[in-house]
Amino acid sequence: MIIEKVDKIIVHCSATREGDDSVDFEVIDKWHKARGWKGCGYHFIVLMDGTVQRGRQINECGAHTKGLNCTSWGICYIGGVEKDGKTPKDTRTQKQKDSLEYLIYFLKLLSPQAKVHGHRDFANKACPSFDATEEYKDLGKVI
Repeated sequence: MIIEKVDKIIVHCSATREGDDSVDFEVIDKWHKARGWKGCGYHFIVLMDGTVQRGRQINECGAHTKGLNCTSWGICYIGGVEKDGKTPKDTRTQKQKDSLEYLIYFLKLLSPQAKVHGHRDFANKACPSFDATEEYKDLGKVI
């Protein structure tokens, strides 16, 4: 992947229950390997405490959005589902919101043409359980 070709930053959720902080890079890496992938398909994972973990290298194709993996970076925040384990919900903590904003801003410095989207913009899913396209539409614009 050549950074100049990255034109999307796609935000995902792990689709795990609100308040469940047991999921991290290692867990997602195991899930994705069990699907036959080479490992975690996201480039970054944002934990509930705001910690950003690195998944794939930013110059590697991801495995997060069918058809767009080599022209996008994938970010996954932990959460996205109510405690019932089924109902989509924006469960981001304030620390996750802050980290997502900083991370996306940084990635837009590397690839200014990149537009931010939610996974739901490209798949019949609720992921990431909020409107990432709208929330981040002005992030990184020159004022």
